[in-house]
Amino acid sequence: MRWTGPDGFEADDDVDRVDVDVVHGFLSTSYWAPGIPREVVARSIAGSLNLGVYAADGSMVAFARMVTDRATFAWLADVFVLPDHRGYGLGRFVVSTLLDHPDLKGLRRFMLSTLDAQELYRKYGFTELVDEGPSRTMLIRKDPAEIYGGN
Repeated sequence: MRWTGPDGFEADDDVDRVDVDVVHGFLSTSYWAPGIPREVVARSIAGSLNLGVYAADGSMVAFARMVTDRATFAWLADVFVLPDHRGYGLGRFVVSTLLDHPDLKGLRRFMLSTLDAQELYRKYGFTELVDEGPSRTMLIRKDPAEIYGGN
């Protein structure tokens, strides 16, 4: 599916259109996936519902993906806008378009993890987990440098 965004940008969920090199280039220097190998990025894209945002010349300028079963839950991940394209509302465009995707209608849970964009995600109804006794949410978190080496 395709959606028209601000200033002629276009969002598209076609996995074949995703520029893996652009996604890898951004993620490998991000705080959440430093050093991530390209093949891991390619596998993550293949196993997710993806949304790329493209400029008029067809180049990918923003990206987000949902890890989901398309029935009950989705985890929003790897949201970014390339630095040269910030300030056009593309962060809001990619998140709102992906959250409204027809494949995600009726899901009970949307989750994400962010260090620096809480205000953006609150606008879409995300809230921090409140600790009211034993937490229902648990995770194992490994340092990306430990997994991928380097950085």
